[in-house]
Formats: sequence, structure tokens, C-alpha cells
Amino acid sequence: MVSVRPIFIVTALFLCGPCHAQSADPALFPRPDRELVIGTKEAPPFAMKGSDGAWQGISIELWRRIADEKKWRYRFVEVQTVPELIDGVTTSKFDVAVAALTITPARERVLDFTASFFSTGLGIAVAAGGPPSWRPVMTALTSFSFVQAVLALIGLALAVGLIVWLLERRHNEDFGGGVARGLSSSVWWTTVAMTQRGIGNFGPRTMPGRAVAMLWMVGSIIAIAVFTAGITSALTVRQLQGTVREIADLSAVRVGAVTGTTAEDVLRRLRIRPVTFATPKDALLALRAGNIDAVVYDRPLLAWFVRQDFQSSVQLLDTIVDFQNYAFAVPLNSPLRKQLGVAVLDATESPWWGETIFRYTGSK
Repeated sequence: MVSVRPIFIVTALFLCGPCHAQSADPALFPRPDRELVIGTKEAPPFAMKGSDGAWQGISIELWRRIADEKKWRYRFVEVQTVPELIDGVTTSKFDVAVAALTITPARERVLDFTASFFSTGLGIAVAAGGPPSWRPVMTALTSFSFVQAVLALIGLALAVGLIVWLLERRHNEDFGGGVARGLSSSVWWTTVAMTQRGIGNFGPRTMPGRAVAMLWMVGSIIAIAVFTAGITSALTVRQLQGTVREIADLSAVRVGAVTGTTAEDVLRRLRIRPVTFATPKDALLALRAGNIDAVVYDRPLLAWFVRQDFQSSVQLLDTIVDFQNYAFAVPLNSPLRKQLGVAVLDATESPWWGETIFRYTGSK
């Protein structure tokens, strides 16, 4: 006789299997009674906390739009640093991180990102104007091009001095008296002639010697003029544009960055040791005080702080370092990832998104 009980158990498991699979369907997550915990931190203009405790900003607006459409219940939990925000997501303390998180390989290993909603890069802020500084002058005078120009002039003076000495040593007592005395006198004459100082009756007396002297005097005028124009141009450009004009200049100055951010990682990758600060405002205050020469930080965030509190003392360069993308972050294999990714793409392709970006940044 066949037992009915095992057949009943197998049948029950077979029938309940689809029910269990359906309950795990990501489309049904979160449950209606579930309140999502959203981690965030202040990162203007993406996430800003008002005096009344209400949150606003580009990322916050995007999250609210998606959550309202999907009828999700949620609450914001604030943290102070980016590492805290990442740790909260990796430990599933937060269901979603909504702030100004950039997608990086290191972060992708420990959490998942949705589709990107904003593309930008790192910006460089430098002091605007300010008192005259000897730093640009010293930088120009110690540059390799300046040393090359000086050595070229000295080389020409030595070469012409040697030629004049060879032509005059037997016919002109001013260049006679042995190799050391005659050659040094000849080089001294070419140097004085190059600088257009008075030389009196001291100089070549033979026709070949005077021909060389005439060519040297004319040529030295042109050489000195080119040299002077080049130095003046270099000093003027550096004084107008500052010591930092591009990424390569950062290796020779004091650079500030916010601790635990992508900017710090990028600078260290470029073999630049930044002076670290707790907040971008602290870094900009140090820049204004002259304690550092540049600040590297996420460009839209840096632009926001400059526009709000440092517009007259700090300027943002056009240079963009290390292009990157912003996105929401969720725990690994979170069922929210797919839903959020699709919702982000829908929202960012709508006219509403362009209006939101313009409202917070002044550009589309």
C-alpha cells in the first residue's frame, strides 16, 4: 500500500513553490508596510539640510520624485562623512544612499550603484587676485626654460669672446698678455657689449675683429630683446593666471582636499600628497588665508561653495580633473537596484530633470 503522506508533502511543496518565488519578486520590494532607511550627508547642491531639518537638493529631489511615484515610505538618516555613508550601505543599515556619491571601482566592489544621474569631474579652486606674490616670479626664474635661455646667452658670449681673442691677440694689447688674461678680457668685452654698457676705447682694432664685433652688437640686441620679452610675458601670464593653471601645476604647490573623498584618492594616484580637511569649506578658508595654493574637490560642489561664500576671493578654473559619474548606492544584490535604475533613467530623460539641474546649478 502506497503512503499518502509523502505524496501530499511533495504536492504541497510544488504548489507553494511559485508563491514563494512570487514573494521574492524584486518588483514587490519593498513591502507596503516597510519604511526604507535613506542614508545621506550634506553635499550642496546635491543634498542640503535646511534650518527646519527638511532636505533638498538635486539628489534629494530625484529620490523624492521616484519614491512618490512608487508610493514608497522612507526616512532620511544623516551621516557626517562619505566613508560612514558607504559603510551604512555595505552593512545594510541603509537601503539607499542618496547624496553625491561617485562611482569608483573600489566602491563597486562592496556595494551596487544605480544608473548614473549626473556626470562631472573634479574641479580646481585657486585664490582670486589678492596681494602681489613673489611665488610666480620665483617659479618663472627657476624654470628650465629660463635657465636654458641664460645658458644660451652665456654660451654665445663665450663663443664670440673666443673668436675676438683669436683675431685680436697679436694685434691688440687689450687682448694680449697670455691666454688667461687675453681670453678673460675678450669675454668681458663681449659681455659688456651685449648689455650695451659703455666700453670706451676698449675693443677690437683689426678689420676682422671689428666685423665680428659689429655682428655681435647687432645680434646681442636682438637676443636680449627676445630674452626680455619672453621673461616679461611669462611673468605677466603667471601673475594674471596664478601659479596653478592646469593639472600639471598641482605637483609644485600645496593642494587641499577633503578627507575620504574621490579627490584625495585621485591626487594620491597622481603622486600628490594633499593637505586634508574635514569639509570643503575648511579647505576654501585655508585657501583664502594663503595656507594652501589650490583646492581639488567635486566640481559642482566646489562651484556651489565658491558661489555662496567665496565669490570675491576664490575662482574656479575651467580645468576638469578625472571625469566621474554620480549615482544612488544600494547594498549588494539589493532588489531595489533594478527598480531604481529604471526610475532614474526615466526621470533624467524628462524635461523635469533639466529644470531641476538649472534651478540648483544655473546651467543645463
